[in-house]
Order: sequence, then C-alpha cells, then structure tokens
Amino acid sequence: MKTFDLPIIAFFKYILDPTITWGVLLLAIWLYGETFTSHYLVLIIIIFFISSYVYDHTSLYRNWRRGNLLAYVRDTLIGWLLIIAILGFLGHATQFSQHFSRQVIVIWMTVTPMALILSHLIVKAIVSIERGRGRQRSSIIIGGNALSLKLLSTLDEQPLLCIVNQGYFDDRKQPRVSGDFGIYLGETSAIVPYIQRNRIDIIFISLPMTSQPRIQRIVEELADTTISIYFLPDMYIFDLLQAQVDYVADMPIVSLGESPYAGIGGVIKIASDYLFATVILILLSPLMLCIALAVKLSSPGPVIFKQRRYGHNGEEIMVYKFRSMTVTENGEHIKQATWNDQRVTKVGAFLRRTSLDELPQFINVLQGRMSVVGPRPHAVAHNEMYRKLIRGYMMRHKTKPGITGWAQVNGWRGETDVLEKMQKRVEHDLYYLNNWSLWLDIWIIIRTVWAVLDRKNAY
Repeated sequence: MKTFDLPIIAFFKYILDPTITWGVLLLAIWLYGETFTSHYLVLIIIIFFISSYVYDHTSLYRNWRRGNLLAYVRDTLIGWLLIIAILGFLGHATQFSQHFSRQVIVIWMTVTPMALILSHLIVKAIVSIERGRGRQRSSIIIGGNALSLKLLSTLDEQPLLCIVNQGYFDDRKQPRVSGDFGIYLGETSAIVPYIQRNRIDIIFISLPMTSQPRIQRIVEELADTTISIYFLPDMYIFDLLQAQVDYVADMPIVSLGESPYAGIGGVIKIASDYLFATVILILLSPLMLCIALAVKLSSPGPVIFKQRRYGHNGEEIMVYKFRSMTVTENGEHIKQATWNDQRVTKVGAFLRRTSLDELPQFINVLQGRMSVVGPRPHAVAHNEMYRKLIRGYMMRHKTKPGITGWAQVNGWRGETDVLEKMQKRVEHDLYYLNNWSLWLDIWIIIRTVWAVLDRKNAY
C-alpha cells in the first residue's frame, strides 16, 4: 500500500541505505586487497533483500521522521544485529561463508551501522537547514473536525515532513470541535480562487463520508490543477483496531478491525511464543514442581486452578494457574481478589505477589490458546459485564490473550475496583494491538521482570 510520506524516506530506503551498505563492503574489500568475486556479488544481492525487509518491518524510518533519535539509533542497531544473525545462519547452513575474508566481513559488520546512523544524521541536519530557509510544502485542510485537528497535531509533531499548513476551509465558520485549527480561509466554494492566488502543494480533505457529493464537487473543481489531494476518511476517529487500506485483488478496501498479526507478523508472533514458552518451561520446571507441592500441602483443593476466559475472537478457553485461594470460582458471578482477601492462602499470597501463580499459562501458550505477550484474559463473567460498559472492550480479543501485557507493565494490573481502572487497562491493550512489533514484545517481557516485583497492585 502506498502511503503519504516524505520523499526523503524513499531516498533512504531505496538509494542511500543500500548504497552505504554495499559501499562499506566494497571499501573493505579494496582496503584489504581482496578480489571482488561472484560470491561477493551474491552476498550484496542477499544483503539488499534481507536489510530492506528487516528495516521496512521495524519503526526505523518512522522514528527518524518523528525526530526520535534514541529510538532511531536503537532500531538501527537491533535491526542490524538481526540482519547479521540471518546472514550468519544462512552462511553457516550453506557453507557459503567460507568464500569470504573474515577481516572484510568483520569490518563491514562493524562500520556499516555507524555509517548508516551518521548519514541519516547528516541528511537530517540538511533537511532542518532547508526547512529553516522556508523550503517546505504548503497545505490547506478542508473541514474543521476532530480528524483534521489530529492531522495538524501530527504535522506539528513531525517537522521533518516539511509541511506548513496555511489554514482550513469549511462551510461552517466555527469548527465542529474545540482546538487550534489555524486561520479560517473561507467556505469550500472559495478553495479554487485561493489556490489560484497562492502556491499550495497539498490539500487534505477531512470531511465526513456522508459528505460524498461535496467531496466529489471539490475533487472535480481541483481536477484542472496540479495540486496533490489526500482524503482523510473519518473511520480513524473511531479508534478502531488496525484501521488501514488494503486490497482484494486490485480492488481497494478499508479494514476497520483487523488483527495486528497479519502476514509475516503472525508467523513471527507464533514462532516467538513457542520458543519462549518452551525455554521457560524447561528452565523453570523444578521451581514449578516445588510450587505445586507447596500448594498441595498448604490447603485442600487442586494444585491447578482452571477458569473459563475469553480467548482469540471471543472464544472460550480454559486458562491454568496455580491455585492461590481456598475457592475455585468459575461461574457467572466472580468476586475479584482484594487487599487482605481472606480467601487467599498464605502460599497463594506469595504466588500472587510474585506472579508465580501465572507460570502454568506457558502450557496454554504451547496449546495455542494464549500468547506470551498480549491483553490479559479476564473471567467470562467480567467480560460480559465490561463489554457493556466500555466502548471497544471486545476489540482486545482480536488476538490471543497474554501472560503479560502493555497494561500490566504500566501499572494496570490487579484489582479493578472502579470502572476507570478497567478503562485504562483496555486503553493500554488497544494501544499494544495498534502498535505491535516483536521489539515491543521483547521490551514488555524485560519490563515484566521488574513489574512483577511491585506489590501494590497484586493481591
């Protein structure tokens, strides 16, 4: 799908970055007096495809555009390590690596990421200088509403887009929502005369889909100009999951609630889940046996507590936990654990405080019912209650529930005694689903190590 973006980003993706990657390799070959053989040519081709894929599926260029330097450097280095790991695996598996000079490869691996970062910083400085000289694209917005306000905020937050907005047109003199929309330029009938008098490069049409006749009239009036026109569909104001434009064959369609793990993302997610769950269960199996014995000896009842919860696409699943209470509620009415809850056993209090009671859920991961990272599953009774109270609640079930999640590492774990707490948890869950990446999963897992030590929200 083609997206609106800086031309400089395309320059990075398709020209500068591949040129630097190959150039450093060729320079290393020349410095060490090596012969450029057909094997090096094959290596260059492989590097192009692997690096293009890896960096295109990270937030590298998005962070550059947003001016987030630390995140950009982090993603560059992590992406490069992943590229090296893939090349190393392929070279070892095919014995292809024996055709290259070790010194050349080491120098290339070391210098390339530094050269990529340095080149981007130089280009960023040049763009900033040119922007300061007034070399920017001018734009106007048609429609004063929540979506256009969000667009203006994005333009302000991302100065490297080099777009300055001149104002907005609307048949209403007052915007539909409060906010700084800039200068009111007039009604939509005055758009063409304004463009003829001023140099405008881009028009953003931010009108409701119900305004189709007006939109069509505006587009027809602008057909005799060379201005770039972008339509902002108002589907995005609903905070729907993974809203995006896609295609069925060559027919464009709009997705309003797609899973974030489509395509290769789903493969990566499943593979990482199985790998991580297997490693954890092998390493912690002695500890789990000790916990099972402690639970059995401390109070009567089963070692494993099974509870019905909603899984992927709202289907019921059985989730496992070490039993931490004297009851095993699993009906239509379930009381959440509270501070100093008398139903919690002494062993159970320790397990809940350290989140060790969640360890059996790694078995759920191997069963394909859960994921290591994702929205935490709630009891069916709680789901049926909150889905009626919180808008978009069930969207969190577009993926498998997780053992840990973005909400949990940000402090929204434990009892939800007031509705606002559950709303915050759902907000974080939806943020995770809209921004999922393998790196975000890894970051959440790392933060979980510290989060589980926080006792204030675990009862």
